[in-house]
Amino acid sequence: MRSIAGVAVRGNRVFMARRAPGGEMGGKWEFPGGKCEPGETDGEAAVREFDEEFGLRVTVGATLGQASFEHGGKRYDLAALLVSFDGEPPVLSEHVEARWADAAELGLLDLSDSDRSLVPFVLPLLAVGIE
Repeated sequence: MRSIAGVAVRGNRVFMARRAPGGEMGGKWEFPGGKCEPGETDGEAAVREFDEEFGLRVTVGATLGQASFEHGGKRYDLAALLVSFDGEPPVLSEHVEARWADAAELGLLDLSDSDRSLVPFVLPLLAVGIE
């Protein structure tokens, strides 16, 4: 299965969201995203996921990197996509908290293993900053 994670960077901070309690990944912080629907491109999935989860319209940029992981006995290919949006998330539907984290904070957040595998793609962006 294919999944995407949207990586939004402002300056030297990255947008992170904490999942609601419950389930295997309950309470974990993540780069927002989810599974691609059949026939959907990675970019289309990122646009849909940010709209569903935050009511945000994102612009999709480059693919930062890819990782693979297993969850529930299934193999997933996870693509990290650079995304941007204006304003702040007005809606939290699947998450209980959202914040902008710098590199030091990112290292302290309780991330799922799949999201932790994307951190090496994100840290160089935080080092140089994106406006």
